[in-house]
Amino acid sequence: MTQDLVIREDRGAVTHLTLNLPGKLNALSDGMIAAVTAQFSDLMASETQRVIVLKGAGKAFCAGHDLKEMQAKRESNDKGAFALRDLFDRCARMMQMIPRLPQPVIAEVHGIATAAGCQLVASCDLAVAADDCRFGVNGVNIGLFCSTPMVALSRNAPRKQVFEMLVTGEFIPAARAREIGLVNRVVPAGSLSAETEALAGKIAGKLGSAVRIGKRAFYDQIQLPLDKAYEMTGAVMVENMLNSDTSEGIAAFLEKRDPDWSQG
Repeated sequence: MTQDLVIREDRGAVTHLTLNLPGKLNALSDGMIAAVTAQFSDLMASETQRVIVLKGAGKAFCAGHDLKEMQAKRESNDKGAFALRDLFDRCARMMQMIPRLPQPVIAEVHGIATAAGCQLVASCDLAVAADDCRFGVNGVNIGLFCSTPMVALSRNAPRKQVFEMLVTGEFIPAARAREIGLVNRVVPAGSLSAETEALAGKIAGKLGSAVRIGKRAFYDQIQLPLDKAYEMTGAVMVENMLNSDTSEGIAAFLEKRDPDWSQG
C-alpha cells in the first residue's frame, strides 16, 4: 500500500515521483507521508539520479493533510495530543528532507495546492505551475490556522503577502504565486509536463557534483550572517575548484569545446 501511494519513474537521470491518492486529492495521510519519506530516503543515497520532479495524480497536486485522519487522531481518547504531534513531526521531517536531498526538487503543480500541499510546494527547490492552478493556506476557514505550512511559506514569500493568505484563507492564482516568489514559472496547463521536463533536463545536464555541492551550500549559507556566509562559501568554492571535472569544464570553456566530464 505504501509503495502504491507514490509512483516512481526514473527517466534517465530525472526521477518523477507522483503522489497517487487522487480520490483524496493526494492528501498527506499517514501512509502518504511514509511513502514520500521512503522515496526521499532512497534518493538521498543515489549517485545516478540528478533531479527529482514531484507531482500529483488526478485533479490536484496536493490538498494538504487528511482531515478525517486528523479528526480521528484528535478523538483517540487521551492520546489525541500525542498522535497529532507525531503526525506534524513526521510531516516536518519529510519537508525538511527536501533541502537536504542532493538533487534539486521541482514541484510540478496543477489543480490546487492547499495547506500542507502549499507547504510542500514552498519546501521544494523549484516550482512550475499550470496557469489555472490555485494556492492557499485555507485552514483558518475551518478554525485551524496553518501554522506548520506557514514555516515554509514565510521563507519563500514576503511576510505581508503570506500573512494575508493565512488570515483570509483565500486562494491566490498561479500568476500571483509567481509574483510573490512561491513558484518559478507559470505555463499553460497543457504544457506543464513538457515545461517541467525541459527544466529538469537542463539541470540534469549540468555537472552533477557541482550541483550537489551548490545545493548544499545554498541552504547552509542562507541562515548565516553575511561574513560567515562568505567564509563558508569560499571554502565551498575551493572544494568545487579542486574537482577534476570542474577543471575539465573550465578547460573546455577556454578551448571552446564541450566538456568531457567523467561524471557526465
